[in-house]
Amino acid sequence: MKKATKKEIQEIHQRFIQRYSDAVTELEYKNAYELVVAVALSAQCTDKRVNIITPALFKKYPTPKELAQADIEEVKSLLNSCSFFNNKAKNIIAMAQRVVEVYDGEIPMNEKDLQTLAGVGQKTANVVMIEYTGANLMAVDTHVFRVAHRLGLSDDKTAKATEATLVKKFKNNLHALHQGMVLFGRYICKAKNPQCEECFLTDLCKTKESFKV
Repeated sequence: MKKATKKEIQEIHQRFIQRYSDAVTELEYKNAYELVVAVALSAQCTDKRVNIITPALFKKYPTPKELAQADIEEVKSLLNSCSFFNNKAKNIIAMAQRVVEVYDGEIPMNEKDLQTLAGVGQKTANVVMIEYTGANLMAVDTHVFRVAHRLGLSDDKTAKATEATLVKKFKNNLHALHQGMVLFGRYICKAKNPQCEECFLTDLCKTKESFKV
């Protein structure tokens, strides 16, 4: 697959910013605690599904303090329609316990501290920082990975390597680019049956066939 040229990268950057400058996550949350939980639950699960699950979860456990003391079986029962709910239940309780014990019940708002929380890896930490603080960071999920490869922005084999490549190529407005690439991949540049007739990047696309992830 051909790689995007410098000029094409600049054009892709500009078009994404024009179209998605105000884009935000589709996850529903009221504060940093709810956002961290929602992002952690969204791994390999749709935002739509997470938004169905979280109202009851947050009603029962409105702060990290309540979740830290939760019975794991009760949490599992609230998450049971979410993928990997057993592991996620364990992680969000452990996350809440550390937030209470180490951070006085407040979600730490930097990537390194966020990554000390159970179930919060680099991608989740970056997504939280992008959404909550508008940080100049990139996070690569399946949508961003697919879009980056179809547009010839990356030929990396992993999400982490793709993230580094996108940061190097785009440099600024990364928060808007991340949000835009997620929405673009979710609704237009879909894995199967991409909506090419709705696409604003068809002249810059390298392939619609590859990377159906």
